[in-house]
Amino acid sequence: MPPGRSSRPTQRDIAEMAGVSITTVSHVVNGTRAVAEETRAAVLRAIETTGYTGDAIARSLVTGGTRSIGVAISLMANPYFAMLMQAVEREAAAAGYTVLLADTHDELETEQSTVRALRSRRVEGLLITPAPGDGQVVGELVSLGVPTVLVDRLATRGDVDQVGAENIQATSALTEHLASLGHRRIGLISGAAGLSTSEERTLGYRLGLGRGGLSWNPELVECGHSSRDGGAAALRTLLALPEPPTALVVANDGMMVGVLHEARSRGLKIGRDLPVVVYDDVEWADLVDPPLTTMAQPIEEIGRRAVRLLLARIADPDRKAEVVRLPPTLRHRESCGCAGIHPVR
Repeated sequence: MPPGRSSRPTQRDIAEMAGVSITTVSHVVNGTRAVAEETRAAVLRAIETTGYTGDAIARSLVTGGTRSIGVAISLMANPYFAMLMQAVEREAAAAGYTVLLADTHDELETEQSTVRALRSRRVEGLLITPAPGDGQVVGELVSLGVPTVLVDRLATRGDVDQVGAENIQATSALTEHLASLGHRRIGLISGAAGLSTSEERTLGYRLGLGRGGLSWNPELVECGHSSRDGGAAALRTLLALPEPPTALVVANDGMMVGVLHEARSRGLKIGRDLPVVVYDDVEWADLVDPPLTTMAQPIEEIGRRAVRLLLARIADPDRKAEVVRLPPTLRHRESCGCAGIHPVR
């Protein structure tokens, strides 16, 4: 160590030992620019020799991993994602990994910047719920060989690991249930456009109509943009129809909150005046009046399987990509009108 220099090695010490500039050391550590392999090797030898510990990234270059994974997710999009994160963190911790979380706000530009930020921290892999309309970020991750697992919102591509709930048959079952109660005008409040979950649940709704002997009527479908306010606005639009729906399928719990508020403001009793079923189950679903009939996603299992898939990909980058679909569970309560007295008119 040069005279007068702190006993703790710095990037300047690494630069002097490797015979390169501090800027070059920074590029090697942070991956901000390509560096000749011989130069990179010299910097790594210097890091290892000096025991430089000023940066977890630098340590990971020598040891081969940061024991961390990144999660790019929109925490504001749906309360479901917050519960999913708890499951992810528990499973990762059990495997000795830490989790770095980045909120994408369901915006493509933000998603791109958060993914870059996570990669700059040298996470060993990424869990991501793609923003609406995304394809570029996932494509780049796959092409760069970054271990990646898509969670909840699955893609049609077969070169990336994916895990999520089954949407089509589950939403069909909800729709068929309403049809079995005698409803002939069943409405749908669908999720945000551009999401695979929205498309699949809409397809499930159409499938359920067919199985219930009903025809598809596009005027009975209104987009709720996967949000509380959107759900309320969608219900207003559907109720303004000359012939409003007599029952309703709501495609996620965020929109269901808006439906409940709008129904209350109009003095409508869910289950009696407007039977409703919802894809998603939240902890308060059986506490509202009436309790909600829901399709509950296996959130804990989705989180666990996502982490396990990612760790398997990290351990074996050449393994065949897997797509895991986990079945939801019908929670049959009273909002569907089964406990109601009023017949369908």
